[in-house]
Amino acid sequence: MANETIVEVRNLTTHYGEALVLDGVSMEVRRGEIVVILGGSGCGKSTLLKHMIGLLRPTSGEILLWGQDIARMDEDQLRPMLTRVGISFQSGGLFNSMTVGENVALPIKEKNPDIDRETLDMLVRIKLGLVGLSAAVNKTPGELSGGMKKRAGVARALALDPEILFLDEPSAGLDPIMAAGLDQLILNLRHLLGITVVVVTHELDSIKEIADTAVMLDKGRVIFNGRLDEALESDHPRVSQFFQRKPDAHIAPRNA
Repeated sequence: MANETIVEVRNLTTHYGEALVLDGVSMEVRRGEIVVILGGSGCGKSTLLKHMIGLLRPTSGEILLWGQDIARMDEDQLRPMLTRVGISFQSGGLFNSMTVGENVALPIKEKNPDIDRETLDMLVRIKLGLVGLSAAVNKTPGELSGGMKKRAGVARALALDPEILFLDEPSAGLDPIMAAGLDQLILNLRHLLGITVVVVTHELDSIKEIADTAVMLDKGRVIFNGRLDEALESDHPRVSQFFQRKPDAHIAPRNA
């Protein structure tokens, strides 16, 4: 259903010990859009993503997936919800002792323990084909470049045909050409699969290339939530500073 809200975060507050990390964060993700959560280092964006996939429990507030509050669920209730979600972390999260194909096969076998080998191999090759890694099925992660590892992580995240894909800093550590290729992959997946995507990143080129909606955090608070074109034209000082890459006014310039 177009414009259906898949994820809704309501007044989310969380602490690490005494430190306030997220302070009343609210946002929505609608079906079929690419939402980028952005901001400087330490602003809380990765913490927000971890809440949205049930890895962290908030101090207060709600995290609704398809209308159900996962912040109040126990592990048994949460598990079936997360089969509808794909997750790729910054490192790719691949098991080095397994081949790329075995990494992608793992969640499929966990969900369908009686699956036959022929069907499993076919599904693995389909997922690797989606990210352009068909030829890497028998390689180990150690034999892959940084960009290929990122793609393999995305393939594994797609293993169970998720409705929404969460990507944590997918372009981090990649050169500009590899990063641009990953951006194109994200756009292609949305086009081919109709998948909804939430991306945590601070990479300006990627944000401009892929984002429909931008949610910007600063010191744990949402300071912008809207369309990318609105973010680019925003007169909010911190938003403008981020998108125009202006130096912080509080930092004195170096002497010539």
